[in-house]
Amino acid sequence: MTDGSTPPRFIPDRLRTRKTRILHSWEILLLAVAIAIFVINSLASPYFLNAWNLSDATFNFTEKAMIAFAMALLIISGEIDLSVAAIIALASTAMGFAAQYGAGTPELVAIGLVVGLLCGVFNAIFVTILGLPSIVVTIGTMSLFRGISYIVLGDEAFRGYPASFAWFGQGYLFWVFTVELALFAVIAVIYGVLLHKTNFGRAIYAIGNNPTAALFSGIRVQRVKFILFLLTGLMSGVAAICLTSRLGSTRPSIAQGMELEVVTMVVLGGVSILGGSGSIPGVVIAAFVMGLVTFGLGLLNVPGIVMSIFIGLLLIGVIALPRLWTMAAAKRGRT
Repeated sequence: MTDGSTPPRFIPDRLRTRKTRILHSWEILLLAVAIAIFVINSLASPYFLNAWNLSDATFNFTEKAMIAFAMALLIISGEIDLSVAAIIALASTAMGFAAQYGAGTPELVAIGLVVGLLCGVFNAIFVTILGLPSIVVTIGTMSLFRGISYIVLGDEAFRGYPASFAWFGQGYLFWVFTVELALFAVIAVIYGVLLHKTNFGRAIYAIGNNPTAALFSGIRVQRVKFILFLLTGLMSGVAAICLTSRLGSTRPSIAQGMELEVVTMVVLGGVSILGGSGSIPGVVIAAFVMGLVTFGLGLLNVPGIVMSIFIGLLLIGVIALPRLWTMAAAKRGRT
């Protein structure tokens, strides 16, 4: 300005920009979808709004979400673990085998956690030390871990778990609030703080965006990825404890196909399958969305195969949507 006066500050425009960014965030969109699904389910079935039925609905996602939190960190770093369901099968088999010899609940819990952790170590060694692609390694260990379960069990099933072991998958803290739901909430907070409030979380984002630059900036890339595979294996062990406790038995087919639902939950939550972006709140909302959808379809007696088709289409859709959006934006820019 020629008169020397101070240029005006466009604070209202800046505030509108921030509000627009919030309103267009993926988490807000997911929350709106969750609310819409809740309303539709309540209108479609007279049994949906029953408090105990809603409590049962949480079993549709809590065990998968426990793994999804760790999987989200792993995918943000640019890696993936497709063996998580097979780790559940192996951990459950180990717990069932121990239960046949009189192991108590504390021992069974320890076995489940240790087996999950060891499977995570096994994957981590091949990926971070030998430098093999994680998708290839974990496809291989997916067959390996579940194959061991089939060798041990065959067509049989392990039963006879201690009565106290049922608390993890069937217990309630108070009223309709299950132990699994409380565990889900605690784990969500832990992973939310780990990813969004710590240097370790910032390192994960840096590695996912550019691992070479992260390495030259002083981040120990392979060590971080090693820890992330350990966390994924550990959370698979936790899920194995809860799922085995809820079912009260172990079969080699336990958790079959769960890895697809876990990855879908992560990607639906806004985590880029290419790495470098994503949030834990998004995964939390995505868990509720998938849980509400599958529970609502179950109340309407929709066959399980239809639900599997829906999950597959949902995974393809959420992966393709950002790409289609980018292509449409580029096309508008050229016109």
